[in-house]
Amino acid sequence: MSSPFDVITMGRIGVDIYPLQTGVPLPQVETFGKYLGGTATNVAVAAARLGHRSAVISRTGADPFGEYIHQALKGFDVDDRWVTPVAQYPTPVTFCEVFPPDDFPLYFYRQPKAPDLEIHADELDHDAIGNARIFWMTGTGLAEEPSRSATLAALRSRAKRGTTVFDLDWRPMFWPDHEQATHWYQQALPHVTVAVGNLDEVERAVGSRDPQEAADRLLAAGVELAVVKQGPKGVLARTRDTEVVAPPVPVEVVNGLGAGDAFGGALCHGLLSGWELERTMRFANAAGALVASRLACSSAMPYEHEVDDLLSQQAQRA
Repeated sequence: MSSPFDVITMGRIGVDIYPLQTGVPLPQVETFGKYLGGTATNVAVAAARLGHRSAVISRTGADPFGEYIHQALKGFDVDDRWVTPVAQYPTPVTFCEVFPPDDFPLYFYRQPKAPDLEIHADELDHDAIGNARIFWMTGTGLAEEPSRSATLAALRSRAKRGTTVFDLDWRPMFWPDHEQATHWYQQALPHVTVAVGNLDEVERAVGSRDPQEAADRLLAAGVELAVVKQGPKGVLARTRDTEVVAPPVPVEVVNGLGAGDAFGGALCHGLLSGWELERTMRFANAAGALVASRLACSSAMPYEHEVDDLLSQQAQRA
């Protein structure tokens, strides 16, 4: 590798099958769009759209959907060298229903097991992980072995070099025992510098959905920056010295599912650019809002000028 990656993400990958009719129950939907999906993957795409060299560590099935994923990653300028096939499991697909502004049920097809949970510690490129400017991992990666051990091994080899982000990514359907999720989240927290989650996610991680208390507990666990998404109340970002509450950016919501991933890619952008915390949070909120105003996730990730334009429009309305 000629130079370190700006962003390496590790975790879920798959194909999103989204209805092209809004407000129609899934049994009545007649046409669908096919998109690259998965939280870790979308964050890598979002970072690439914002000009950063990014890569994903994940696995697909050895099937046509797996081939599609490689084609899509290359189309988004995301490095796919660490996305490898698993012969025995199909590439996951995810369906959703679209009922704006706030109802977007998800249906995950990840049985008998998702290939992205078959990441093995001895197959990781620990040098690349350690040298990346940002390493981004997710709570779903802790849900099953061998992905759990691989994720924790990556964190240990990373040793908090650069910025290490824990996307709490709480998906109850992936965890037969919800208390086990809390246990493994708490095993990962001391190894990361940034934790990001909504109220449900921080409650699962540290036992409180009060934003201030949750941020305190995340900082006490060893995190340097706690980011708590509060929905219509905006985003709380806390370090030991600074607190910012960034208001939401109003848009007409089409599909809110990719907003958090756009926020994540934009958060990476702000951290890599050395911005002050308030500027980073406002930019990330605007990036998330833009994707919420669009149907897809990965292909909807914004470019920097689009985010800047939305922020300018918001400032003019204020």
